[in-house]
Amino acid sequence: MKKTALIAVLAAVLLSTACASSGDAPLDPVGSWGSDVPGEPNLVLEQDGKLSGTDGCNRLIGSWERTGDTLEFGPLGGTRMLCEGVDTWLADAASATLGTDSLQIYNAADQPIGTLDRDR
Repeated sequence: MKKTALIAVLAAVLLSTACASSGDAPLDPVGSWGSDVPGEPNLVLEQDGKLSGTDGCNRLIGSWERTGDTLEFGPLGGTRMLCEGVDTWLADAASATLGTDSLQIYNAADQPIGTLDRDR
C-alpha cells in the first residue's frame, strides 16, 4: 500500500513540475507572422532584431526590440506603391503585444490596428 501511495505522489510531482516548467517558458517572437498569400500582411522577426515583410503590397524593413510581452518596432521603411484593394495597415505598426499564437499590432498612438497569427 505504501509503495502505491509513493508512486502516486511521485507521479503527481513529476506531472506538476513538467506543467510548471513548460508554462514558465517565455514565448519566442522570432519567426514568421501573418500570411504568405499575395495581398496579405506578413512580418518576419529575426533573432538579431531585424524585421522584414509586407503590408500586403509594399515591402517593409525595420527593427524590433522585446520588453516582456511587448515588441517595439523601430521606424519601418519600405516601398510606397499604390495598391488598389489592399489594406496597408501594417505599414503603421509601432508596437505589438505577443500572444501564444498571435501578435496584436498597435500604431504610434497605441491604438490596435490589426492582428497577425503565427505562420506555421
